[in-house]
Amino acid sequence: MKLTSSQEEYLKTIYLLEKSGRKVRVTDIALKLKITKPSVNKAINLLKDMELIHYKAYGNITLTKEGKNYAIEVIKKQDILKMFLVEILSIEKQQAEEEAIAMKHAISEQTAKKLNQYITQIMNLGDLNCDYDESNEKCKNCIKRKAQNRLRMKEESI
Repeated sequence: MKLTSSQEEYLKTIYLLEKSGRKVRVTDIALKLKITKPSVNKAINLLKDMELIHYKAYGNITLTKEGKNYAIEVIKKQDILKMFLVEILSIEKQQAEEEAIAMKHAISEQTAKKLNQYITQIMNLGDLNCDYDESNEKCKNCIKRKAQNRLRMKEESI
């Protein structure tokens, strides 16, 4: 099933709120996305009909397994795009973040996967000899330094 960019944002927001350990309610989503509660209610009911969330009126909102998978994919796309923009194209972080947010809805899962493969190949993650954890800030900094050094060496050899 193909979701709209708005629906993807709702799933991502619910996921991030859940990950912060909070119970997710309509008000929380409205505040986070800076939109009205009636707009959130309409979207939530659509996501419920699509079986991507569990929700009862005035209750907590939780993701179904499928909803969680969609949310994770949206976040991965954004992270891959931001990494490409910052690490490969040397775009400033704030600009890269804004552009990655906009771009993530425009690319397919297949394109995101190929972009991730390209970045992984450029960064040569296979030779790190460690228990790389992409969510660990220390690992991200290590990868960033290695990638910048490798890119600099490639540019110097050209």
